[in-house]
Amino acid sequence: MIRLASFALAAVCAAMSLPAAAQFAKPEDAIKYRQSALFVMSQHFGRLGAMANGRVPYDAAAAAANAEVVAEMAKLPWTAFGPGTEGGKAKPEVWKEDAKFKERQQKLIEETGKLAVAAKAGNIDALKAQFGPTGASCKACHDSFRNQ
Repeated sequence: MIRLASFALAAVCAAMSLPAAAQFAKPEDAIKYRQSALFVMSQHFGRLGAMANGRVPYDAAAAAANAEVVAEMAKLPWTAFGPGTEGGKAKPEVWKEDAKFKERQQKLIEETGKLAVAAKAGNIDALKAQFGPTGASCKACHDSFRNQ
């Protein structure tokens, strides 16, 4: 059982290091993959926002679980923005301003990691303090690289 799990993990890691063209059979698959990853991330981020803004009661365990999903999902969509995968809601600037796009990716990954740490602290104030900067990193990327 452990050997199978190790093999599966190695296969996933190897696939993540391949260029997007090698990971996706069609450009549409890459677009669907990145949109799906970002959608799942946004759903869990929205749950955290509802707690941070007082729309739903604060639940420390739920906050930690949702923040962990957000942090992990934030790592996934980027390989699906390779050459030849233009389209979806992504602006052409994604492919024209590679350094800026990668900078925004890294900022999101960092901020979502901080959000997971804050949520694991088990208090609403820590969650609230990190929710804003994390949301700002999402917005900064959307403003530059996403068609509304």
